[in-house]
Amino acid sequence: MLKRVFLFISLLGLNFYSFAQSEISKWQLRSQNTEIIRDQWGIPHVYGKTDADAVFGMVYAQCEDDFNRVEVNFINAMGRMAEVEGINLLYSDLRMKLYIDEEVIKSEYLNSPEWLKELMSAWADGINYYLHTHPEVKPKLLTKFEPWMALTFSEGSIGGDIETISTNGLKAFYGKEMLSDLVLEERDWDTEPRGSNGFAIAPQLSTSGNALFLINPHTSFYFRPEVHMVSEEGLNAYGAVTWGQFFIYQGFNEYNGWMHTSSKADAIDHYALTIENRKGKYHYQFGKKWLPLTEKDIKLKYKEGDQVKEHTITAYYSHHGPVIQEENGKWIAIALMVERQKALIQSFSRTKTKNHQEFKATMALKTNSSNNTVYADKDGNIVYYHGNFIPKRDPKFDWRNTVDGSNPATDWKGLHEVDEMLLIENPENGWIQNCNSDPFTAAGPFSPKRENYPAYMAWDVENARGLNAVRVLTGKKDFTLESLIATAYDPKLMAFEPLIPSLEQAYRNLLETDPRKGKLKKPMEVLSNWDRNTGVSSVGTSLAVFWGNQLLMEAREMDRPWDAYVFDFLAKETSDNMKIAAFEKAVDKLLEDFGTWNTPWGEINRFQRVTNDIQGRYDDHLPSLPIGYNSSLWGSLAAYGSRAYPNTKKWYGNVGNSFVAVVEFGDKVKAKSLLAGGQSGNPFSPHFVDQAERYSKGEFKDVSFYREDVLKNARRIYKPGVRE
Repeated sequence: MLKRVFLFISLLGLNFYSFAQSEISKWQLRSQNTEIIRDQWGIPHVYGKTDADAVFGMVYAQCEDDFNRVEVNFINAMGRMAEVEGINLLYSDLRMKLYIDEEVIKSEYLNSPEWLKELMSAWADGINYYLHTHPEVKPKLLTKFEPWMALTFSEGSIGGDIETISTNGLKAFYGKEMLSDLVLEERDWDTEPRGSNGFAIAPQLSTSGNALFLINPHTSFYFRPEVHMVSEEGLNAYGAVTWGQFFIYQGFNEYNGWMHTSSKADAIDHYALTIENRKGKYHYQFGKKWLPLTEKDIKLKYKEGDQVKEHTITAYYSHHGPVIQEENGKWIAIALMVERQKALIQSFSRTKTKNHQEFKATMALKTNSSNNTVYADKDGNIVYYHGNFIPKRDPKFDWRNTVDGSNPATDWKGLHEVDEMLLIENPENGWIQNCNSDPFTAAGPFSPKRENYPAYMAWDVENARGLNAVRVLTGKKDFTLESLIATAYDPKLMAFEPLIPSLEQAYRNLLETDPRKGKLKKPMEVLSNWDRNTGVSSVGTSLAVFWGNQLLMEAREMDRPWDAYVFDFLAKETSDNMKIAAFEKAVDKLLEDFGTWNTPWGEINRFQRVTNDIQGRYDDHLPSLPIGYNSSLWGSLAAYGSRAYPNTKKWYGNVGNSFVAVVEFGDKVKAKSLLAGGQSGNPFSPHFVDQAERYSKGEFKDVSFYREDVLKNARRIYKPGVRE
């Protein structure tokens, strides 16, 4: 199972990069067909003669803004992080390399359509030209980007993540003879729930008679910058791009917009394999047959001191996919989508669609495996797609859990067509919402019916944001871009609707002789009178959040299944004593950290960006801004995941509302947008925190989409390779 080989390479005196003159000449020629215009917010508007020219300039501009994040995304995607960070990331790399085989991907590149190869070549050229023209930049690892590398990060779910492939499971299975004491990451229960909001508003509900659209991903801050890319071949897309990728991930063009929310549509399955060693080879049972497992040697390099060592692991594959761990004497294999080329085609092609028919044709590629899609267009269509890559399965099995890999009936039976999936088109209510929530409430009473679909198509359950979205959209009309922003920032924390009354009842049940009755009287009065709205001046918000977090922490120790709705579970299943004890701890914690329980939320909840780390080095003594938004867990539509750090009392955010935009599709597209902090990852750039104050107040900036507006707001016009 395990082979050991050590490769020693001195890290000292490495040449970082040098390029042939023929390559440099090619890039210089490409640069002449590309123009970058930076507006007053530092947003790059990239114009190219061809799509490839636009890609070249767009990725060059990304490197200018944050080369580190561009490089790290691809180091991670190729399973090479341990070469930079050390042995602790060895099994994270293995997780990626189970799917990323350099020779296979090179072959996929060579067999790609010519237009796609041209884009991938332009992508690599743009990064390499940046390195050539910025010799002071020292890459962590990748000193030259090759076109095939673009395929390693074409759709984010390929290779799985900690939720689907546990690195500790990999270590326990593949690392029994070595690294047994290595401690790897587990799920962090304190991590803010990741998610996103997407709203689509039909023309009949807007004052202009045009469709309106909200793009509101909840990601790590600075995870995606804002970019505009245009070509003479019909490309004109604006929105958020994941660092290093060459397509607008969530955004819009002149005709339509697309917003992705994380999906629980079932795209991944785990199979329990019965294993026998036959004549020195492992076999697994499949029906009445015993099939040999495919063996593959995977070489993993890792940094140790000033050397790089190499560690080889023999991985095993069934026809379902790779073996990732062992449970109860069974080897567990995982099946998920591995369609890199098609995924890249779908991701780029959607940005050039002009109507819903064309957009739906890109959805027919069925490679957006981890996402739902909310859509709106100039023709007035509003649409919702729940998932995209959904295998056909026998519904008699419980696909939420591991299934029997020896039973042929559990094999996938192809993929569902788009029209077989959960699809909403132009519902009569005139709005669509998805907040990583129950898709059967996405269009209110005009939503699809659960009983009409296999259970595996939608494991999603309702959450507090979903309830809030239905509440704020129901019965509302005369939408404008400004009122859509106000709706998307509604401050109600729906999770506390059942929670606060349950605490009030627990307090009433306290005996008058209980010392907690008097101690908690005034905080309880504040909480009872709280309007459930989060805000910088709200003391009720502080009490509720500190109490809710404490109750949640204690409820995790309960040895019983959780209800689908976290807040209902906390309200109904925790005892009066648990609620009161958690509230007392919350009051004490506020007093300990801030000198009084009577502390407004904005004094606790802050935005600070002083470094380029996503989870930066926060400091209570350095400037920060008050934030009224709240965790998506409690139902805050404008999500802001924050917490205290070992050296802080105040809470600092690093995830939630990041890039946000609202769009109107009329004769001319109109849009407003907002970024957390700013466009640049350089702390010395004027665009590092120039949007921070706007972000703290929810004040959006106007998007310059048409060239005349871009030029009107231009602050710098240049060709790639030309430095200030």
